[in-house]
Amino acid sequence: MVAIIDYGMGNIHSVRKAIEFCGGKVAIVDKAQGLESAKKVILPGVGAFDDAMEELNKRKLTSAILSAVKAGKPLLGICLGMQLLFTASEEGKQKGLGILKGKVRLLKGEDIKIPHIGWDQISLRGKCPLLEGVADSSYVYFCHSYYPEPRDKAAVAASTDYGLDFASMVYQGNVFGAQFHPEKSQKVGLEILKNFVEMPCS
Repeated sequence: MVAIIDYGMGNIHSVRKAIEFCGGKVAIVDKAQGLESAKKVILPGVGAFDDAMEELNKRKLTSAILSAVKAGKPLLGICLGMQLLFTASEEGKQKGLGILKGKVRLLKGEDIKIPHIGWDQISLRGKCPLLEGVADSSYVYFCHSYYPEPRDKAAVAASTDYGLDFASMVYQGNVFGAQFHPEKSQKVGLEILKNFVEMPCS
């Protein structure tokens, strides 16, 4: 069973439909107790970093997410949900979940539009279970103004060039993050989500 965390800031319905299409059973969870019976967890997110962390803390979901990761449950952060995995963000003052070390930074570059919206390519940087069957330079769908900068460069599973080369997917242990929206990325995104649904649990 895949728990999709609903804290009022995620496009949970699109994610749910995509996971179900890939053969996964879904539970929408908005309380800490709901993560206890989950085999895998998805943290989606759209909006501002501080608002998101405030909602997670208010609903007592922060410690539940950390406990799920400690228990070895696969966790996938999507878009803002990926950024929340990190220590902090230039977008706000709240501390992130701190599961991955590093800071979320504002996209910068000459002649680029912010936010970064639309289809762009990912360059594969290392072996990642969720990228099995995904070709290098595949196109995925983005909508963001910030990007994570992992302290450990080995955690970068894929990168994208948009004014700078940023981490568009990260992977460390049982924790995954996609800056793009796999649920909106058609065949490539469904392949990534299928890999998540089918990957073994500890």
